Amino acid sequence: MSGVEVITFGCRLNTYESEVMRAEAEKAGLNNAVLVNTCAVTAEAVRQARQAIRRARRDNPHARIIVTGCAAQTEKETFAEMSEVDAVLGNEEKLKSASYRALPDFGVSAEEKLRVNDIMSVRATAPQMVKHIDGHVRAFIQVQNGCDHRCTFCIIPYGRGNSRSVPMGAVVDQARRLVEGGYREIVLTGVDATSYGADLPGTPTLGLLAGTLLKQAPEILRLRLSSIDSIEADRHLLDLIADEPRFMPHLHLSLQHGDDLILKRMKRRHSSADARAFCDEVRRLRPEISFGADMIAGFPTETEEMFESAARLAEDCGIAHLHVFPYSPRPGTPAARMPQLDRALVKERAARLRVKGAELYAAHLDRMVGSDQTILVEMNGLAHTENFTLVDAAGLEPRSLAKVTITGHNGKHLTMHREQMAAA
Repeated sequence: MSGVEVITFGCRLNTYESEVMRAEAEKAGLNNAVLVNTCAVTAEAVRQARQAIRRARRDNPHARIIVTGCAAQTEKETFAEMSEVDAVLGNEEKLKSASYRALPDFGVSAEEKLRVNDIMSVRATAPQMVKHIDGHVRAFIQVQNGCDHRCTFCIIPYGRGNSRSVPMGAVVDQARRLVEGGYREIVLTGVDATSYGADLPGTPTLGLLAGTLLKQAPEILRLRLSSIDSIEADRHLLDLIADEPRFMPHLHLSLQHGDDLILKRMKRRHSSADARAFCDEVRRLRPEISFGADMIAGFPTETEEMFESAARLAEDCGIAHLHVFPYSPRPGTPAARMPQLDRALVKERAARLRVKGAELYAAHLDRMVGSDQTILVEMNGLAHTENFTLVDAAGLEPRSLAKVTITGHNGKHLTMHREQMAAA
């Protein structure tokens, strides 16, 4: 092979950072290399990364394989001991061209492969400018990194460090650059995006950032948020939801569970009543909004009644896009030391919660039939409505916007009558 190939796992922030990594590695003159940007959310994510590394070595026997990302930060020895790996970079090091100019020689020891510093010592996030997001119609912008909270199941703060925000001016500059490159939709992303601004002068909020971005970059046609913590949603954000048509009517919520005792054991900061109240208020402000949510099934000490509370919360909140994770004990986290459920029971409950999610999604699709929608066409023949519902858009030009009438659905995505939108 020639050039730099990047394999990305995990979140949208990783997707954004992979573009930074590619640019920095090429700036350093790196060639014939595979960069693997890992995720540490679950043990399965780590397993998939190791599998991808072995496959990359088989496919590219003479390339340098450099592993980085959250799993490399939290389990650096695991990857350094793999014979297929030539170097392991931390989450801070992966964003610097100097890291790619100072790689170890081939055949060194596991310890010599490591370029991973203490992520907790990082106090600021330097703005990173990218021109495009490879393979994506929607552009992601990092506005925040790290997390100050310590949920008992979560390893990510130890992979990302403490919360730090990108200055507002840098976010506006990056958005303008991406819009100039042809992107119609911008997605603001971070590890704990709703904590944005607490470390900046004047402590601006995520809602204030989003509002400022839309005012200072009026050429942005669609602005969307990645996952948010509803308990941190500020008044500026609620005002945008209510009054700004360019702010997309979809929110992905970090709910995690629906039982109050489990939420406390998770060290979450909201109750089930808080979640219901937030969804009710937002739906009152923007009736067409849809919600996604992350939920964990089989958390330690979860009883059948507690599990049913989680399913009930998903239904009460009308979660259209439910992402279910079977609980995965992460080494070093408090939840990993709690009494564990049998793995078969964890998987069975996750499967049942996914069935509930499928029912809720089907009901959401039913409600969409007969509506008029503006869609953004993706690269794969599908499109997203403003409320992030998939539409069959075969034959329409990728990156284009179209006005359509929804005529039905096939259980997975909507079908439509096409009326091509005028140039936007």
